[in-house]
Amino acid sequence: MARRSTSSSTGRPAGSGPSGPRNRTPQPVRLRRRTFGDVVNAFLAFVLLLVLVVGIPGALAVTVGWPLPRTAPSMDWLSQPIGVDVFLNTLTVIVWLAWAQFTACVLVEVKAALSGVGLPGRVPGAGPSQLLARQLVAALLLVGATAASFPPGLSQLGHSLEGNQKGTVATAQATPGILAQQQEQAKSTAAALAEQAGHAAAQAEQGGSTATHGATKYYRIQPPEGRHHDSLWEIAQRHLGDGRRYKEIYELNKDRVQPDGSRLSEASLIRPGWIMEMPGDAHGGELVANPDAHVSPEVRQQIGDYAQTGDHAQQQHQEQGGGQQAGGDGATAQITVPSQRPAGDAGTPATHAQESGNDSFGHSFGLSEALLGAPLLAAGLLAALGRRRRQALWQSALGAVGGRRGMEPPIPAGDAQDVQDALLVGADPEGVRLLDRSLRGLAAALTAESRSLPVVYAAWLSHGDLHLQLAQPAGKPPAPWQLGQDQTFWTLSRADAERYEDTDAAAPYPGLVSLGTMDDSRLLLNLEAVPGIVSLSGREADRAAVFASVAAELATNGWSDRMTITLVGFGADLTPLAPNRLRHLDDVDALFETMEAETRQRRGALGAADHHSVLTGRTGPAQHTRWAPNLVLLATQPSAEDAVRLAELAADAARLGIGYLVGSERDDLPGAAWAMEITPDGRLLAPLLGLELQAQLLPAVQQRAVVELFVEADPERDPDGPTNAPPFLVDISEQGRPAVYARLVGPYEIIGLDTPDGERSPLLHEALALLLLHREGVHPRVLASALWPRGVTDDVRDALLERLRGWLGTDPDGSPRLRADAAGRLTLAKSVVSDLDVLRSLYYEATQGKGVESRAVRGRLLTDALVLVRGPLLADRAEGRYRWLTHEIIDAQLPLLVADIGLALSAFHLEKDRAEKAIEALGAALRTAPADERLWNELLRATHATGDPDRLRALAADLIARSGARGLPPRTEALLDELLPTWRDGAAATG
Repeated sequence: MARRSTSSSTGRPAGSGPSGPRNRTPQPVRLRRRTFGDVVNAFLAFVLLLVLVVGIPGALAVTVGWPLPRTAPSMDWLSQPIGVDVFLNTLTVIVWLAWAQFTACVLVEVKAALSGVGLPGRVPGAGPSQLLARQLVAALLLVGATAASFPPGLSQLGHSLEGNQKGTVATAQATPGILAQQQEQAKSTAAALAEQAGHAAAQAEQGGSTATHGATKYYRIQPPEGRHHDSLWEIAQRHLGDGRRYKEIYELNKDRVQPDGSRLSEASLIRPGWIMEMPGDAHGGELVANPDAHVSPEVRQQIGDYAQTGDHAQQQHQEQGGGQQAGGDGATAQITVPSQRPAGDAGTPATHAQESGNDSFGHSFGLSEALLGAPLLAAGLLAALGRRRRQALWQSALGAVGGRRGMEPPIPAGDAQDVQDALLVGADPEGVRLLDRSLRGLAAALTAESRSLPVVYAAWLSHGDLHLQLAQPAGKPPAPWQLGQDQTFWTLSRADAERYEDTDAAAPYPGLVSLGTMDDSRLLLNLEAVPGIVSLSGREADRAAVFASVAAELATNGWSDRMTITLVGFGADLTPLAPNRLRHLDDVDALFETMEAETRQRRGALGAADHHSVLTGRTGPAQHTRWAPNLVLLATQPSAEDAVRLAELAADAARLGIGYLVGSERDDLPGAAWAMEITPDGRLLAPLLGLELQAQLLPAVQQRAVVELFVEADPERDPDGPTNAPPFLVDISEQGRPAVYARLVGPYEIIGLDTPDGERSPLLHEALALLLLHREGVHPRVLASALWPRGVTDDVRDALLERLRGWLGTDPDGSPRLRADAAGRLTLAKSVVSDLDVLRSLYYEATQGKGVESRAVRGRLLTDALVLVRGPLLADRAEGRYRWLTHEIIDAQLPLLVADIGLALSAFHLEKDRAEKAIEALGAALRTAPADERLWNELLRATHATGDPDRLRALAADLIARSGARGLPPRTEALLDELLPTWRDGAAATG
């Protein structure tokens, strides 16, 4: 997985091109020395401490004396009136208690300063008192001879002490996330980093090292106190006299490894426990003068290790090839990626990371790495392709009675076959299912609590765990969700996600789409929630690959309901993927006309519904409105005028459920809230967001192949074309008896082979079933991903294939029954046959072969075929196995094939008025295809042909009962009107 490379002096990743001006006038580093005002402040602090600690108790002792009674008071004391003496004594007691508390605060602060480690202890109930004590002690120590050696115990002068109970080094919870940043903040940060490049150069010319001004000083970042978090600006303000000098601290410490393994990548985020090397003129009692200062051994070791890093260490690290590891923790102002995780790709079966380019049998395959590394995209495409093929089968089935065209979907070849294999290997349907259930479960739980959906900017998938980054805190998440590292992170473990069940809640975040991976985590950006435009710069071909990937995943993902994806400047050929979701516009003018009207409509609809945003309408009583997003993907560079107009249009888009991803030749597109860049080597960079991803792409070659798969499966494509023959025709004569015969239609049985011993037997049976269902050949990696969805190494896979080859044996001529074709795909010899092969061959011969010319032959072949049907495919398969069948359409093909056989045999018998035989054949077919409307309609005709109206009425009543609330299909109703005109009277009486 890609890791962020070491940043250049401009704050951009190395190698990513120039960023801002490189020549700047060197600015001298201002030195701040102790002033007369510091001495005066220290003297006044000493006097005030003396008065408060010594003067107050002395004055109380002299003027009031002992305030408490010297003997135990009687009960009569309670009924006596309160005089002046009682009031003064009570007030004196309160003053003594306040003095004691303040004195304790002073002692605690002095002890913390002298000990050299950590924050001072918190005196109970002494917020203001301890704050005053801290300020006075700090002012006094500021002019002390050893002030520079004091540790970060006094860093929060002038801030609340509430919540200050954490240790000095607070290890941040490593949870992925992305924070909201406004455009102005982003540009300000970029300008500051660019300016600092010149400042760093000036420092280098003046000697560069902080040693010029004395011993190297260090500062340790403090834990937050209340709502206040330490920042580089405040550190610079306290210790350098000017908050704007935070850039010097940033330049000294950027990309250096911190004690927790993280790195400083953006000036806007620092973590408690981090160490900052300070400029040489830094001053103040919170600094550690050098690693040998009077601090704890642990802190001394941390500072010593940190001192070994820096510019010289980073340069050596890069020369050794370590630059790719810089910033691997992903900690920036927007992104926090776990630094330690198990190996393997997030959300992807481990086999994807473990598979090498070389497969068994000495062949190397060119499967698309882009699709192998895109498990959610591959799963969506595979599921959509399966639906398209099933739709083609059903539409073809409803178009004719008996024989029909297009019984077998076309077998892809060339690039389309490679892409289909890559989809089968790379797809993670379980990950899609868990993501969908988790998001819908969250929406249902929030609805039950009458809470609105929070705005989610992004999601991270890391080994099945789901992390949502919220735009702002939204309270405690509903169980089993938990808070992450802070109030803006909601986290769900994979174990908890697996306990979710299907719900009818609307998809809450349909605009989530994969952008790529970082440190084994997969980022999904919520395009509809971005406060403005997301711009994408880079070469045109690289941008096109990103746009195609985003469009394809949005069009086919499994965690969305309805949505519209508007494609401008590209994607006319992508519409076959999802004609109901994808909309192609010719140019920017058409985009403005369309989106301005939709923006007005959505604003009006939100106002009428009294919703602040579309998220409000996705939970609660208004859930039925759904508020589907409209995501605009504009691949072409807009003109300057169009860019401004687009920025105005997108200003309120996030609230309306509209997202904009716009291609640009530069990274300064007006209105761009987040700017990204795709590099020629496939990295997706967003420096101001702290992102460097291995981008998810759909290159042009793979894009064309994917579209070809969908076009070939289009049910409307060439409906009158030639009928497809089965992929494998069996010799059904007596001379064609196979050596190995597997019965798949019903319980799984194998004839001609001994049952293998050991725990590998189920795997061998499953591998054989997969090969029998794909006579055209199976890619070894497809076979491995089917048998081991969670991944397996090449040697284990190859060992299983050797066992399978040995189990199947050889033909009489010595050739193995398991072999590889010219392309390296695994195939079976013709001597290995399944009953499904025989079933297809019998039906083909009966309707298109020998049975066309001979009625007797047709009847015999159809009868033999129907006898082979013993139940559903692999009826007794073990729980948890054969999951690859979810990618197949055989579950739709087999019932349709059996129905075709039953219909053809029924027509064969009705030709000779053998209605009972026809009813028997239809009944046998209905046991395998009980939902096929054609079989029921033909059964009505056959029953009508018996001339028994009572029997026909009983069948009609049975059909009405089966249909339930949905009612009978229109064709069935029309047929009943024809055969049994009084059927509606009986239905009304029953209902």
